[in-house]
Amino acid sequence: VITVSFPLARGTHPPVQRVHNSLEMGARASTLCSGPCCSSMLAAMQNRTRRLAVDQAQVGSMEEALRIDREHEGSWTPSPTAESVAGAGIWTSPVPRWTSSASRDDEGAAFELVMADLDSDDLQSRYLPEARLEGQAAAKRSKYEVEQLVASPGSLPKPVFPDARREASARSGRPTATSAMLARVPREFLESCTPEAQALRRRLLRGATVVFASAGYPGKRFVFELAAALGIKSVIIDHPDSWSRGLVEEGIIAKFLPVDMSQTSDEVFQQSCSLIQQLGSDGLTGSVDGVTTFVELAVPLAARLCERFGLPGMTPASVDTARDKHRTRAAMAKAKLPTPRNLLIRSETELLAAGKFVGFPAVLKPISGAASLGVKKVESMDELRTCYREVVRDLAALVVSSGALTRDDGSGGITASRMIDLSVLLEQYLDGEEVDVDIVFSDGDWRYAAVTDNGPTFEPYFNETWGLMPSLLTKDKQSSLKELAIASVKALGFTSGVFHVECKYSSTGPQLIEVNARMGGGPVRDVNRLVWGVDLVEEAIICALGIPSRPVVPEKPITCIAYYFINAQRSGRVVSTASIEALRQEPGVLAAESFVKPGDVLVGRRDGLATWLGSLVVSADCSDNALAHLLRLEGELVVEISD
Repeated sequence: VITVSFPLARGTHPPVQRVHNSLEMGARASTLCSGPCCSSMLAAMQNRTRRLAVDQAQVGSMEEALRIDREHEGSWTPSPTAESVAGAGIWTSPVPRWTSSASRDDEGAAFELVMADLDSDDLQSRYLPEARLEGQAAAKRSKYEVEQLVASPGSLPKPVFPDARREASARSGRPTATSAMLARVPREFLESCTPEAQALRRRLLRGATVVFASAGYPGKRFVFELAAALGIKSVIIDHPDSWSRGLVEEGIIAKFLPVDMSQTSDEVFQQSCSLIQQLGSDGLTGSVDGVTTFVELAVPLAARLCERFGLPGMTPASVDTARDKHRTRAAMAKAKLPTPRNLLIRSETELLAAGKFVGFPAVLKPISGAASLGVKKVESMDELRTCYREVVRDLAALVVSSGALTRDDGSGGITASRMIDLSVLLEQYLDGEEVDVDIVFSDGDWRYAAVTDNGPTFEPYFNETWGLMPSLLTKDKQSSLKELAIASVKALGFTSGVFHVECKYSSTGPQLIEVNARMGGGPVRDVNRLVWGVDLVEEAIICALGIPSRPVVPEKPITCIAYYFINAQRSGRVVSTASIEALRQEPGVLAAESFVKPGDVLVGRRDGLATWLGSLVVSADCSDNALAHLLRLEGELVVEISD
């Protein structure tokens, strides 16, 4: 792959002369590579550049900017039935202090809570006992999924440019229809945090061809409904039996590109590249403007597709570091950020040294992408030995079935043991309050960061319980946690995107748990939208297109939200979930959803990683009242479980 780069001064766009110069550079580059793949990509780049070199003069007013048209966007338009973009409507400010943040009018805003989207690698095995996706064949796939679940990045190509700065410079040079529109807009118009500027950013989104690497679970439908409401021509790459294929007929997405996910990660990548290269040829969409994903397993794939096509996006090197717990700790230490004592354990012979170095209590966790499987608190050397053997045994017995990482129960699936890294990380146990920090990065710095309190987890398996926004922590604690979360994202090399960062305020100060290089799952999108009026889906798409993200945030929260994940108190079988649905009639309850059905087998919290029975979301005029109301309802809830 040969990428043509434009060295740009800060805050400028490539002038016409540089666009013309790139034609000569492309011509010279073509003499260096005569292969069909390189030749076709270079030809496409040269043709695209010639088209975009016309009419690059900047506009002089916001009114003119709002009238800029997109060239060659294709004929497809979203169905008029797609949902409309939601109206706008003692804590720390979720925006930088130097930003002038205009108030948003939340009157008449129509919010629809989507609680079925629980984004975790072991989602189905933990929360949906049948471990099957509704509407999908129970195909025993896939090499790609196994690699990304337990050995990420698997066989995906290595980053083209290890140096992040060089990579960012190369990416800035590939012209797209969106970059041509951006070249005509004065930078100050896009860097404002006003409703008018947000309207302009939405105008630049309209008509863009955006590729989504995997649709994820059916609960992620809201992502594509919002994209359609924004006028985006969505293209989904996924397995042929994906539920999202039907979104074409509904008029929500423009194209569904089937890719055989039973292949290796590299084969999936190469087939995806071939399909993306053809976009725009049939006149239905334009050429690709951006690639993104809201699915954890697809983050490494999306990053490499962005790199291959020279599009804005997260760098593969940063993504790979974030997904490896040991490499994340190394990056934190290199940046001189707080880092708990930790040691990588590759075999049982290293347990004694690890225990002496880290001390007790400690947390044992796989370095691979096995999510919560294998994560456990240990109190002594004897317990460390016992738990290590259990973790290695459990990891070796994992299978992938219908896209979920599960323990082998004899029902079938692809064995993960030959690919999974059985190394584990022993890490200093962190006490104190846990929080999530949802962050929007753009142009190398944070533009939004909101803190959500997390309730105490059920140890030793760290089962999650409740969340609350705005936070009840002191302003000083919130500020220090936000600073650490932001610094952690920077330490991993990220400059743009939406991140879900988990931290703790321990007895030694703020500490990082992990950085997720994507929007958080579950209620995260809705909570941020309801409390601060910021739609993380919209901001993620804005970032994916290289448009400056500057969320418009009110001076005070619109409302206060508390949510609860209902853990099974004991093992057994579900008799009825009527008591969960009945909560919908309670005052202040926004959502009460069941994740299980009668007859499902449950794991109680004292017997292992507990099954989530459902979720509950409430709102109130202040965080104290929201949390008190939530805990009262949860305390009174009784779900029928038989032995």
